[in-house]
Amino acid sequence: MDLSLLAFCVVVLVTVATPGPTVLLALTNGSRFGLARAWAGIAGAGLSDLVLITAAAAGLGAILATSAFWFSVVKWLGVAYLAWIGVQMIRSASGPGDAPGGAAGKQGAGAPSRIFRKSFLVAITNPKGYIFFAAFLPQFVDLAQPLAGQYVTLALIFVLIDVAVMTAYAIAGVNAMRFLRARGAMWLERCCGAVMLTLAGGLALYKGAQV
Repeated sequence: MDLSLLAFCVVVLVTVATPGPTVLLALTNGSRFGLARAWAGIAGAGLSDLVLITAAAAGLGAILATSAFWFSVVKWLGVAYLAWIGVQMIRSASGPGDAPGGAAGKQGAGAPSRIFRKSFLVAITNPKGYIFFAAFLPQFVDLAQPLAGQYVTLALIFVLIDVAVMTAYAIAGVNAMRFLRARGAMWLERCCGAVMLTLAGGLALYKGAQV
């Protein structure tokens, strides 16, 4: 493997393994709904990676880094969505029908479409993701070579590592449900909800390079 790609893989692994919104959702989805439905959220997060990387390659990350207005628009959407998810996680922890395989969960919060949408939206409404990819990816791109193929390769590597890490967190959530039982899983989800609110507060304070 090329040394630059190896370095890219190491940096990506460290970055995605650090608990963030999509990782916390994978953990709580695993504990609350089981691995099969947690995969819907992992797929949503993986798709959001592709959207963010495509947007960064197209120059959107640079726009958000230099436009105070558009940065603020995306930022406050992200703050509101993260806060809403955090509150919902705290309020709905161990609600009726939330156990893995529960019928109510399949039609409510545990519906695969809702799990997918939540993980997808929580990533694409965070302006730091666009700015991160806009600043990070060019360091591993050779401008003397065709750019499209390089961005596709980097995108696929990033998604594969991200999906693997989120799957590990989801499995950890499933095992937490087995060992902690219902009450322990309830507190796990409440703690993750509190972290979501903290992340929302951190994003609200984040000014970006242009402010």
